[in-house]
Amino acid sequence: MNSVGKIAIVTGAGSGIGRATAVALLHDGYSVVLAGRRSDALAETVVHAGSAGGRALAVPTDVSAPASVQALFDTTKDAFGRLDLLFNNAGTGAPAVPLEDLTFEQWQRVVDINLTGVFLCTQAAFRLMKDQEPRGGRIINNGSISATTPRPNSAPYTATKHAITGLTKSTALDGRKYDIACGQIDIGNAETELTARMKNGVIQANGESAVEPTMDVENVARTVLYMASLPLQANALFMTLMATKMPFVGRG
Repeated sequence: MNSVGKIAIVTGAGSGIGRATAVALLHDGYSVVLAGRRSDALAETVVHAGSAGGRALAVPTDVSAPASVQALFDTTKDAFGRLDLLFNNAGTGAPAVPLEDLTFEQWQRVVDINLTGVFLCTQAAFRLMKDQEPRGGRIINNGSISATTPRPNSAPYTATKHAITGLTKSTALDGRKYDIACGQIDIGNAETELTARMKNGVIQANGESAVEPTMDVENVARTVLYMASLPLQANALFMTLMATKMPFVGRG
């Protein structure tokens, strides 16, 4: 499908998966609204896009704050008049400590960003997509392989990613009447700042530490681009993309 003239919002666009995907969308012809907490990081994403960065609009955003999310979507509508794609990518984790040692504040921050933030952006996207002409659009949620299988000491992250799976299904169902498709990409070990520690070893289910393989983040960007390229009559409801040799399938 021709992506020239299409409009996308990418949350968490200032680094990692969000940055790589935003740049890929820009190179594919999209105009992309870059949402993230740090304006300097969003500016760096624009630089990474090269000449395609002229179609990027950076909007500093806190996805856990309803007013900030509304401002993001109001800005998008004012600038472009519509929205074709929302990539709900912004996310965070808590320290890898035993469940009983987590503070309420650590738990709540992960829930606010990983779950409430996705809901707020999805709700705002619905309101825009159902009333635009032509109607509809696509929402892609960044789940995680943690939406299927947890790591040790990851209760807040795992719980929210399980919840994203439920939200993806509800969004796909409730979006039908508005021609809104929703799918989820579950990613394992994309090489970003967040996975750098895997090169030194991370705790496994048996309590031992092991180095884990990673994959180039550009693989994620290409996969999201594929999901976004589908016509609205088709939907990749769930896709798992993982480093081939990571300990996920089987018993480790």
